[in-house]
Amino acid sequence: MQNPKDVIAIQSIGAIPTILEAVAAITGLRFVCVARVTQDSWTTCAVLDQLNFGLKPGDGLDITTTLCEEVRDTNKSVIIDHVNEDDKYRNHHTPRIYGFQSYISVPLSRKDGEYFGTLCALDPLPAKLSNTATIASMNMFCELISLQLESEIIHAEIHKELMNERETAELREQFIAVLGHDLRNPLNAILTATQMLNAIPELEPKINSKVQMIQNSAQRISVLIDDVVDFTKGRMGGGIAIDLRHENSITGMLEHVVAELISKHSEREVITDIDSNIALLCDSGRIGQLLSNLLKNALVHGDANQPIRVAANCREGLFKISVTNGGPVLSRDTIKELFKPFVRGAASNGSEGLGLGLFIIHEIARSHGGEIRVVSNEKETSFIFTIKTAEFIERRKNTDSTCHFVEKREIIGS
Repeated sequence: MQNPKDVIAIQSIGAIPTILEAVAAITGLRFVCVARVTQDSWTTCAVLDQLNFGLKPGDGLDITTTLCEEVRDTNKSVIIDHVNEDDKYRNHHTPRIYGFQSYISVPLSRKDGEYFGTLCALDPLPAKLSNTATIASMNMFCELISLQLESEIIHAEIHKELMNERETAELREQFIAVLGHDLRNPLNAILTATQMLNAIPELEPKINSKVQMIQNSAQRISVLIDDVVDFTKGRMGGGIAIDLRHENSITGMLEHVVAELISKHSEREVITDIDSNIALLCDSGRIGQLLSNLLKNALVHGDANQPIRVAANCREGLFKISVTNGGPVLSRDTIKELFKPFVRGAASNGSEGLGLGLFIIHEIARSHGGEIRVVSNEKETSFIFTIKTAEFIERRKNTDSTCHFVEKREIIGS
């Protein structure tokens, strides 16, 4: 009997239903599944069945009746456009048993190369499958499943340990090593493949939308990887590394960061007040990341019925970014916990994350020799970042700057 953990592992991957739908849309085949294949078993892990074939997750087939046995042994795809016109498979027992004319099965391996099973699809009608776009799509989907499979397993295992021993640095290092290095190469391959597919002019809009879904999921994974890598650098390397440069104006960059997030949250009102031609000695990429994390935090945790105010200016030798959102007052104890890693608030929209956004803000501020503080009252909460302007900044390799957390009963002015 097949290990049910394999079925659960595939079922836990949120992108699987989208992948199965994308395969069906691209190939035209109406039965698509992810199968766990061993030496003596074939088990359905996830399925899209528009043919009423009857298989459900956890169901098995006699491995000797499938073509996935051949895929397992050769580690090569089996692609059949039309069984009756195929010299190799027209008399094969598998098409006769299951009544298909078109079929594709692509090997699916774990990150370390261990064979897991197949991503396969079939249909009683012939279909043109042996073309570059279809084959590239299937290989890309297998790469994504492999990446997600390993990520889900690692995340589940390490998350369990972190709940028991949140301060265990060794486990965090292992987590980072996997996400920051071992997973980045296949993730880049997936992003590259989706860009290539989107560039194919003959792809239908429906298929393009499915590819875009995969691309968006991969980009979200990339953001998580960047966050945990920054976490490791901040905890173990004396702060996040920055590249200080004299910037004649970071205004355009700040406005772009805000505009990008507004485009993804068009239902929210964001009011901006950003000075023109803000000159600064800073790492502009990190400052943009800091603003992005602050605004994301406001979008997730702020009152959705009240506007968010974003301000950036230089006054009396200080550069300041403030992000203010409506909502209940934050207690002093809550504020003290905000910038610790792996601490998450109750997101109003159910958003999940690793709880590293505010910690990374703290580390960016510290690396710039600046500070981040929180001011909260019954109506709104402001996160305020300040550093000295270019003429006042002191270059220091290591800074003892810390974050100051205060609770006041008045609203911060811009």
